[in-house]
Amino acid sequence: MAWMTYISHWFDEDDWYEGQQRAKMSHVKQVGLLAAGCQPWNKDVCAASGDRFAYCATLAIYIYQLDHRYNEFKLRAIMSEHKKTITAISWCPHNPDMFASASADSLVIIWNMTEQKVVAKLDNTKGIPASLTWCWNAGDAVAFVSHRGPLYIWTISGPDSGVTVHREAHSFLSDISLFRWHPKKKGKVVFGHTDGSLSIFQPGSKNQKHVLRPESLEGTDEEDPVTALEWDPLSTDYLLVANLHHGIRLVDSESLSCITTFNFPSAAASVQCLAWVSSAPGMFITGDSQVGVLRIWSVSRTTPLGNFKLKKSGFHGLHVLSSPPKKKSCSTQYPAKNHHTSSTSEAVPPPTLTQNQAFSLPPGHAVCCFMDGGVGLYDMGAKKWDFLRDLGHVETIFDCKFKPDNPDLLATASFDGTIKVWDINTLTAVYTSPGNEGVIYSLSWAPGDLNCIAGATSRNGAFIWDVPKGKMITRFNEHGKNGIFCIAWSHKDSKRIATCSSDGFCIIRTIDGKVLHKYKHPAAVFGCDWSQNNKDMIATGCEDKNVRVYYLATSSDQPLKVFTGHTAKVFHVRWSSLREGILCSGSDDGTVRIWDYTQDACINVLSGHTAPVRGLMWNPEIPYLLISGSWDYTIRVWDTRDGTCLDTVYDHGADVYGLTCHPSRPFTMASCSRDSTVRLWSLTPLINPLQINILADRCWDDIIGNTDRAVESDAPPLLCGKVSRDIKQELEKLTGNARAKKLRWFSECFSPPGGSKNLWDLVAVIKGQDDSLLPQNYCKGIMHMKHLTRFRMVSEA
Repeated sequence: MAWMTYISHWFDEDDWYEGQQRAKMSHVKQVGLLAAGCQPWNKDVCAASGDRFAYCATLAIYIYQLDHRYNEFKLRAIMSEHKKTITAISWCPHNPDMFASASADSLVIIWNMTEQKVVAKLDNTKGIPASLTWCWNAGDAVAFVSHRGPLYIWTISGPDSGVTVHREAHSFLSDISLFRWHPKKKGKVVFGHTDGSLSIFQPGSKNQKHVLRPESLEGTDEEDPVTALEWDPLSTDYLLVANLHHGIRLVDSESLSCITTFNFPSAAASVQCLAWVSSAPGMFITGDSQVGVLRIWSVSRTTPLGNFKLKKSGFHGLHVLSSPPKKKSCSTQYPAKNHHTSSTSEAVPPPTLTQNQAFSLPPGHAVCCFMDGGVGLYDMGAKKWDFLRDLGHVETIFDCKFKPDNPDLLATASFDGTIKVWDINTLTAVYTSPGNEGVIYSLSWAPGDLNCIAGATSRNGAFIWDVPKGKMITRFNEHGKNGIFCIAWSHKDSKRIATCSSDGFCIIRTIDGKVLHKYKHPAAVFGCDWSQNNKDMIATGCEDKNVRVYYLATSSDQPLKVFTGHTAKVFHVRWSSLREGILCSGSDDGTVRIWDYTQDACINVLSGHTAPVRGLMWNPEIPYLLISGSWDYTIRVWDTRDGTCLDTVYDHGADVYGLTCHPSRPFTMASCSRDSTVRLWSLTPLINPLQINILADRCWDDIIGNTDRAVESDAPPLLCGKVSRDIKQELEKLTGNARAKKLRWFSECFSPPGGSKNLWDLVAVIKGQDDSLLPQNYCKGIMHMKHLTRFRMVSEA
């Protein structure tokens, strides 16, 4: 059975499932995870502590930890309890398991990261927390502040638990960009403001508000936001400050004087973020805001030691993970007054370089977040990415669809206003739409090999995107400014596209914009689906709780059938590709209903979800198998013959919106969610009897059947779709023993992407059947020594 469960090489998040007891019992196995990118909206959305780091999508927090067995950082948790945009995160300096987050719905949450559970919640923070951090002097206190203050301190436990207001940190004249507690001086805190100034508070001293603006701003109303603030780890008084346009300064918080102003090689350079390098005391790195240039600096020199362009997009966040301690050496020398502690004698001094000397980045890993949502872990010493998640979605993903003629390409539509096309073998984005579309609720590939995607937006109507050219080639505006919830390209007629809108219309048009039909509904229309057996039949789901079926071959604008029974709005509808006249609908009443068009009746109600149903998908090979996704965070697998729920999947951390699979790989399913992830699932454990029959070389009647036989209540699972019939047809053309071909073709049909082909390529080498197989056609993964030798010979020639 190994060939049936062979997992592709690209899946590197395997430890994500350790300890997931429900997953161990599940028939549906997660085999791929495409994590979200980092949001560029708020400042403190990236954090690091020891061998862990975290970053935020809009509604989900991703936490990675070093796996010391393999010396790799692996995803440990995705936390998505927040319902509104996450505004800040902070790691507890005293307990690496404790973590705090804040969001735009005035909510602060304390997490236990190891147990992945909420420890405490604070509702109604009296303003949106724009910045948040643990209090260094108290292990159970978190401080947060809105843009104008005041500073609130939440003591989570103990006799003094509750929220207090900082006695003096309020009534600020300029919005707060961010703030930082001093890690050594109890109660000392600094605020950075959007006008470029600082406010410094410390017990027993005169507090200073709006001081130390860059000299070029003094006496002006010009604003230059503080983009980064970090206390010097080797000094009790020094502070590194970055302003967006006027660079970086090392300032003395006691004398309120500027010690050093650092100079950039270009006047166009601007700083978005900075971080001290723990493995090289006295050194720090910065990230430019316009382009992805990482600069390395020493406090003993006013110009950068090195400049490294890592990405085209500008930086948004930057942290350095701590490294093992280095050898003892002499202390770091500052150009002026030195307030170092005795621990300075343990430090490694920064190199003293001339302008033309070569320079290497110090050892350590930099967590890099970029303005385009990209996030990665950069090994500074080796000058390479440990990983780079480029162009990730940072918002809810509402829809996902496989390309009709290519099961390796998956398109996703997001709240962030883009459609992205992913190669699911590598889980990398190969195309991304121009963006700025508002919310994209739905997408639909053009049928066949046409390389176009239709998208439906919240405010900009609908569009057709030419994927390889990267251009919007057509726009539809018949719904005006009303949001379009669903778009569907006809499976059978590439010239027709349907859209459903909040204006109550389902509009059928040609791709050149000619309106063919306008079907008026009594309320908003949320979903539609073309019949896969009748090119002129389309079904809709409406806010009035009803499902309607229209027939385009007539001029009537009235539905042929209206199905009633749901007790709340109907969202998506889906026709079965294998059973003519059968369709399903998902509703806000938490149920999925199965309708028989030929009988004009509801033939089953699937109950089990505890929140509105969104995602719906019929399996293209097993006619009674239906999968649904819900706002209750779950995916459910149903046997629609008797309404049994075969499996419930709990892995998503938020609402599940989209479900899809490709007909040629019918047991690999993709899902998308408000947790900003795309996940791939294997459904093969649901059909173990079929796999055994194929391996045992049983007769075709035990493997492939007609739909009527397959839906009998006591029938074993049988394949009824196009891909299985194509395999049978091709095998019947072969002469001699075709068993090896049969096993290979069915394993590629049943298995997740990539792995099965790689396995069978190796089998072909071992059996001496690879004479025509060239190394350049070999899929990425394991390569046989014979191919490696041949590849070297071809390269050298």
